Amino acid sequence: MTTTDDPRSARTLRPADPGYDDERAGFQTGFTQHPDVIHAASCPDDVVAAVAYAARAGLPVGVQATGHGLPDGSTGGVLVTTRRMDDVRVDAAARTVRVGAGATWGAVVRAAAPHGLAPLNGSAPGVGAVGYTLGGGLGILAREFGYTADHVRSLDVVTADAVLRHVTADNDPELFWALLGGGAGLGAVTSLEVGLVPVARLYGGSLAYDGRVTDVADAVRAYTAWAATVPETLTSSLAALVYPDSPAMPPHLRGRYVISVRIACTEPAAEGERLVAPLRAALGVPVTDTVREMPYGDSHTIHADPDFPHPYYGDSAVLDRADAEGLGELFRLSGPAADGMHVVQLNQLGGALSRPAPNAVPYRSAGWLVRILSPLGEGGRDAARAHHARAFAAVAGRTVGRSLNFSFGGGDRTDGLHDPRTRKRLAAVKAAYDPANLFRKS
Repeated sequence: MTTTDDPRSARTLRPADPGYDDERAGFQTGFTQHPDVIHAASCPDDVVAAVAYAARAGLPVGVQATGHGLPDGSTGGVLVTTRRMDDVRVDAAARTVRVGAGATWGAVVRAAAPHGLAPLNGSAPGVGAVGYTLGGGLGILAREFGYTADHVRSLDVVTADAVLRHVTADNDPELFWALLGGGAGLGAVTSLEVGLVPVARLYGGSLAYDGRVTDVADAVRAYTAWAATVPETLTSSLAALVYPDSPAMPPHLRGRYVISVRIACTEPAAEGERLVAPLRAALGVPVTDTVREMPYGDSHTIHADPDFPHPYYGDSAVLDRADAEGLGELFRLSGPAADGMHVVQLNQLGGALSRPAPNAVPYRSAGWLVRILSPLGEGGRDAARAHHARAFAAVAGRTVGRSLNFSFGGGDRTDGLHDPRTRKRLAAVKAAYDPANLFRKS
């Protein structure tokens, strides 16, 4: 392969070039990239050329697929966009899928469904599968099958020396370990192979309650008590938000504070109904009830995440166990009396998530994850951060860390993303493969 000092050979854009703004745009509009050079990659060789150029020029490198999980905005350097590298190839006999760096979870779900298989995808179909997996990957069936990273067989990654490496747990166990759960700071992953699970349908959906009728602290207590009784085959979360009072919203949600329980269960529908019955009895009559048996291809309807680009700031707290009083206060602070819109979600962990795996995903013994996502308004990131500090203080006594998958816009904060032992081991791998910190924008 040949490279040049200026990679203008193909699909290279600078700020004055037509298409530059479209190429750097992503789902997150609150923290955009302003690179000196964008290299729009269509294949692994393009990524190798971009990294080689950046290394020679002494420029930092960032990688962007869909732009959902940008850690922060940045100026300068080289941005490698991978959205065109979106191949998805299912091996039904092996129950695996090879996923290109730009492929979304929705594309992977669609490719696996005809074979009666499913990936361990997150709730939003537009999220990039590779980036999500590098952060660990907390899927909608996580309590039964574990983190998505636990099922990865191999990765193809361009490291800081501009070498494309095929990495497995056998041929490079330290790099394999670090890439999965360590995030994107060790190289540009061009594809990975990950296992699929034999799930063609599930029992799931959302139970939504009017926050003017159902007290959020009571809902938290009822939900956490119920969750302690269910098997690993049921993964769930509790969420709350004040919907905008906008004509774009359905009339029954407009301006309303809504508390929702999201459920995904692989048991037969009758057993799913039996498991959910005590929760229904505790929470009363919902405003909407979408819990039903569905093909796995409809699983994105459980959370119904927004599919349009918007600005947001997000953070999380990993909890050793549920503190119902503290969580109730966190939800209350983020509800109708808050100084802006905040989406709060409490995920039950445990089950297969607690089992060891050869990767850097931390906090395996934790029981819960609570996260706050704040659309950015007039106060911007400072207002969101101030709110998060107040809200997360309510559960500080039970907090053991933060989740890499759900840190949006806080790129200058790395505290708590890994426990001290994992952080030390990751630093050693970083020193071996990227001693100049070339990938400091990822």
